[in-house]
Amino acid sequence: MASFLVPNVIATSPRGDRVLDVYSHLLAERVIYLGTPLDADVANVLVAQLLHLDATGSDRDIQLYINCEGGDPSAMLAVYDTMRFIRSDVATFCIGQAVSVGAVLLAAGAAGKRAALPHARVILHQPAAQGRGTIPDLILQADEVVRVRDSLEQILVSHTGQSAERLRSDT
Repeated sequence: MASFLVPNVIATSPRGDRVLDVYSHLLAERVIYLGTPLDADVANVLVAQLLHLDATGSDRDIQLYINCEGGDPSAMLAVYDTMRFIRSDVATFCIGQAVSVGAVLLAAGAAGKRAALPHARVILHQPAAQGRGTIPDLILQADEVVRVRDSLEQILVSHTGQSAERLRSDT
């Protein structure tokens, strides 16, 4: 994760005021914010937050705000599988942009609980590979790209109701 300043907020409770970092305050309100590209480290944090919130109140929705410029499909699938596994509904909201794997997470929100703000951008594109190595390595990479594309496509088909053909023509 990138290094940046995390603002503090004052949380008032019956036991008095407490200074919290903004992410801890949001988590206490059942809000998770994804504001970086999605890699394995970010996915681990998101999975832990989802599991924690589900364990502390599966009868209430979890809100996932997404401003993500893409990332690693394998990391996204860990978050996606967790969203599907937990009992809590996950409401998803795009603020800024949801690119590639961010768009898949947006679509994976509970039915009727997905939204994009007026100036948000949702962008899908075909997965890519580096294209380095020997011919057998390139064939393996191409096969993996096709497998990932098919997996993401099926997730989008199941959550959006759009056909695979429509998704392919839109990306």
